[in-house]
Amino acid sequence: MKKIAIQGTLGSYHDIAAHKYFEGEEIELICCTTFEDVFKAIRKDSQVIGMLAIENTIAGSLLHNNELLRQSGTQIIGEHKLRISHCFVCLPEEDWSDITEVNSHPIALMQCREFLQQHPNIKVVEGEDTARSAEMIKEGDLKGHAAICSKVAAERYGMKILQESIETNKHNFTRFLIVADPWQVDELSRYHSVVINKASMVFTLPHTEGSLSQVLSILSFYNINLTKIQSLPIIGREWEYQFYVDVSFNDYLRYKQSITAITPLTKELKILGEYAEGKSNI
Repeated sequence: MKKIAIQGTLGSYHDIAAHKYFEGEEIELICCTTFEDVFKAIRKDSQVIGMLAIENTIAGSLLHNNELLRQSGTQIIGEHKLRISHCFVCLPEEDWSDITEVNSHPIALMQCREFLQQHPNIKVVEGEDTARSAEMIKEGDLKGHAAICSKVAAERYGMKILQESIETNKHNFTRFLIVADPWQVDELSRYHSVVINKASMVFTLPHTEGSLSQVLSILSFYNINLTKIQSLPIIGREWEYQFYVDVSFNDYLRYKQSITAITPLTKELKILGEYAEGKSNI
């Protein structure tokens, strides 16, 4: 049985993504309050695998998770892209006329902004997790309260679904990374028999003109597809940045050659993981 640490509780989107990525396998979820706790669980037990959201097609990147990943020493072993569809739910005996407050994670609330604007009389309150919001309402019998969460969470906690698919953009996907202790990477990769065609890395560059364009030109020369680039300021070093980069490729040897070629141009280059590109789950 695989032990998977997730941020959130049962019925959360992390829960759904974990079961879809490890479909057909027996897994035990370790539910964590924060993403920091996910990495603590891995440090405590090297057999634990972590799953964390890294970016959303609407909300963008979860910048803090990039830094947590870099500092953790874990390696990315895979990714999963999950279609996010939100439901507006309440206690079974209540209806629209009873609702005065809605609770959910701030990103979920942002993704349902147009829906919420149609209900200006409902107070919006941020919570730590979508599924946890539904769980708290049911456990506390909080009348007048609604939650925004997944259909899975609504069914798990016996909530009434007042409306489905309330997200503003129906092309709402979250990309999750699966991370593990470096000692476990080879064994897990062999078990899943994956074809490696994607990599994530982080590096810094000298504060000189054209330093980034030189790196990008070399990646292009080796036919490496840049799928994401994100810069984060280096605390305490004014106007210096770390660059988090995702690349995809068809030829692993060419990819390795490109890394060798850009290494002299970068500082502190670190490969965060080499893995199989995830497919969008509808």
